[in-house]
Amino acid sequence: MPPRRNPTLRQRRLGAELRKMREAAGLTTPQLCKALGIDRTQVSQMESGKVGVSSERLRSFAAACKCMNQPLVDALEGMLHDRSKGWWEEYRGTIPDAFLENAELEKSSRELMIWVLTHIPGPCQTINYASAVFGRLIPPLPRHELEARTAFRVQRKNDLRRDQKSLTSFIYESALWTRFGGSQVLKEQLQSLLEDSEQPWMTIRVVPFDVSTFPGAVENLTYAFGATPELDTVELESSRGSIYLDAVSELTSYRSIFYRTEASALNENDSRELIHKIARNL
Repeated sequence: MPPRRNPTLRQRRLGAELRKMREAAGLTTPQLCKALGIDRTQVSQMESGKVGVSSERLRSFAAACKCMNQPLVDALEGMLHDRSKGWWEEYRGTIPDAFLENAELEKSSRELMIWVLTHIPGPCQTINYASAVFGRLIPPLPRHELEARTAFRVQRKNDLRRDQKSLTSFIYESALWTRFGGSQVLKEQLQSLLEDSEQPWMTIRVVPFDVSTFPGAVENLTYAFGATPELDTVELESSRGSIYLDAVSELTSYRSIFYRTEASALNENDSRELIHKIARNL
């Protein structure tokens, strides 16, 4: 089969883990080629996610690299077998690929933590609030794309609710006051956020104005817990798109950011009280 032109996030991550495995073993590409009896092009394409990898080839790869981390190898094999197209594929070509990769990351994770400064987290947004957020982008979106992005965000929200995946959202207080769409839209959004906070799989924590400082300097930050710690992923989202990080040092750094944010945030009950107070004042 010809190489994939645009490997998905899952396919790229699988390839990246193979490359990490080889590098951890101290093997060069030619050395691995000799051990597996394949050429350099095949190894390069496997490590970039551009070609598929069979279970047999994966385990031969791990054996050649003397990888003893069986849970990781098993998790990677699970990624091989997950070849079904996600619901997000119906949006391909109508909204940026970064949105699709975000949904794919959420679907494949076992737990999510989100930290946002400027607006309510995407998985918690109502349809009117989401439309208002997308409506403020510069340059303005064409109507068809604004509607597609809004519909996608609502479907993403519904998918997380069906899965009841553990989700912790840290929200800076300013996001609770910013009136995307006007006072009524924000009030409805805050009421929805309060309802979300009552779900056993959903945790809402507010970082108040009066904290002396808080960690992190990005607008949106998501920490997605994978099937094993090695498969955790950090997503940094900005107006220029998303960046995905998976190096051990990066994962350690961003876990620290979340732990420090947790220490700065109100507890769940106090967070609900603050959201109630703001909603009453609208």
